[in-house]
Amino acid sequence: MAAEPGGVRSLPRNVWAASGASFLTDISSEMILNLLPLFLSNVLGVTTAVIGFVEGVAETTSSLLKLVAGRLSDRVGRKGLAVSGYAISTLAKPLFALAGSWPVVAGARWADRVGKGVRTAPRDALVADSISPGQRGLAFGFHRAADTGGAVVGLGIAIAVVWWVQGGGLALEPQVFTKLVWISLVPAVLGVLCLALGARETRGPETRAAATAAAPAPAVRGLGRPFLIFLVIVGVFELGNSADAFLVLRAQERGLSVLEILWVLLGFNAVYTVISAPAGRLSDRVGRRPVLVAGWLLYAAVYLGFAVAEAPWHTAILYAFYGAHYGLSYGTAKALVADLVPAERRGAAYGAYAATVGILDLPASLLAGVLWQGIGGWSGFGPAAPFWLGAALAGVAAVALALWRPQLKGQSP
Repeated sequence: MAAEPGGVRSLPRNVWAASGASFLTDISSEMILNLLPLFLSNVLGVTTAVIGFVEGVAETTSSLLKLVAGRLSDRVGRKGLAVSGYAISTLAKPLFALAGSWPVVAGARWADRVGKGVRTAPRDALVADSISPGQRGLAFGFHRAADTGGAVVGLGIAIAVVWWVQGGGLALEPQVFTKLVWISLVPAVLGVLCLALGARETRGPETRAAATAAAPAPAVRGLGRPFLIFLVIVGVFELGNSADAFLVLRAQERGLSVLEILWVLLGFNAVYTVISAPAGRLSDRVGRRPVLVAGWLLYAAVYLGFAVAEAPWHTAILYAFYGAHYGLSYGTAKALVADLVPAERRGAAYGAYAATVGILDLPASLLAGVLWQGIGGWSGFGPAAPFWLGAALAGVAAVALALWRPQLKGQSP
């Protein structure tokens, strides 16, 4: 797999439009979603099992829609679905400011994830359609860098608002969360406009007709054995990959204040941003699997660290390495999806990949919440338990991926 010459300036218009939309949307999302578990825990007083339920159902809902939207985008086009998804998430955000109970918060969170479910697979397929195989890793790495760059900006705004309204308090105050929700609407609207005005459709009538003819039901079976094996390996990893809300709760449990948690999250996203594009470019040169294996092994090490962390600064350092895991893994995995399937089936493949990741988030997050705090009359194993499980399953998945030798099919742009 030879990398083609040219840096990020050579990337096509659609990659820049999708990256701009993700940058602006992540400014909006990261201002509020990182504080959502603290809002549920500190303000509404819900248990970790409920938080795991809210996050798990949100991601599962999103992922089932990704499966449908990805396949649909092969037939009707990418851009319209992607823009619609961003718009749905934007319309859901005001509900967070109006929430006074956890079911209302859950409804807002689920509505936001409906939008993500509609947009993600079509947007990723739009990027894959627009780039040649030799720059595929770079394109997805750049997109992830833009996405997390938006997170850095969003967290910077959140830090300023928290410092201005409540200072360095350990628990989140409700008025902080409400202010951030209203501010977040501005970049969310701009993100919708960026993709709507900047992107161009890649699926003409001929390619849509070919996709319709080549997509017998059920769609996933038609994606080929190598891709299905990859989904199984991803499933092992994801079963231990509970929602990042538990990392936020662990950081607070180890003694970090709300303001300190936001600084730590900013550092996490800064590392993620810096590493994503170089890691994607590296995967163009040495192959996807070695980079992805390294990212999963780093995840296992980080989760082991969270399991044994004692001092607040331990979690701060671990979050930086967690950002490196994201930078190595997420863009690379999406580039590998495009390598494993024919071009006319990319939408369905991205939907199936996203569905696998998200559907398993529900059992993973529920299990994490129950292991942490128990359920009913059982008190659980304590805050370290979810991280021991995540580290073990990530190690198993990394070994399986290292031993696997796939046949690559999707080497045409």
